[in-house]
Amino acid sequence: MRILIQRVSRASVTIAGEVSGQIGPGLLVLLGIEDADGTEDIEHLCGKISRLRIFSDAEGKMNLSVADTDGGLLVVSQFTLFASTKKGNRPGFTRSAGPPVAIPLYERFVARLAEVSGRPVETGEFGADMQVELINDGPVTIWMDSRNRE
Repeated sequence: MRILIQRVSRASVTIAGEVSGQIGPGLLVLLGIEDADGTEDIEHLCGKISRLRIFSDAEGKMNLSVADTDGGLLVVSQFTLFASTKKGNRPGFTRSAGPPVAIPLYERFVARLAEVSGRPVETGEFGADMQVELINDGPVTIWMDSRNRE
């Protein structure tokens, strides 16, 4: 699994003109899933997201988690995180899991993130054409891959 985390002042996802999910200050998590992903990847990334100290404390240091700040969580599926640009100018997406594999993992990821963080999780809709609006706070943007464990 790959995630791109953005600390935001606010974020929302709209589908066919209707807001599907929205948060105030918190984390927007773009989630990419590949066929080899499973429960271990979900556990690792949900734990990291929940404990990641990227919000400022009273002294202005990034020392607080999303739970510490009572922040929001918005998860949006994004198969393009596994894009390959090795050949040609059109990205390939063969590493991205198809819906039969990805949808159950996406749903488990969202449920587990809510459990681990103790926070409600807003979402988009897997496979939908979504418009994501955000104000990146900082900007703070962090990329993680469950295989690299960095």
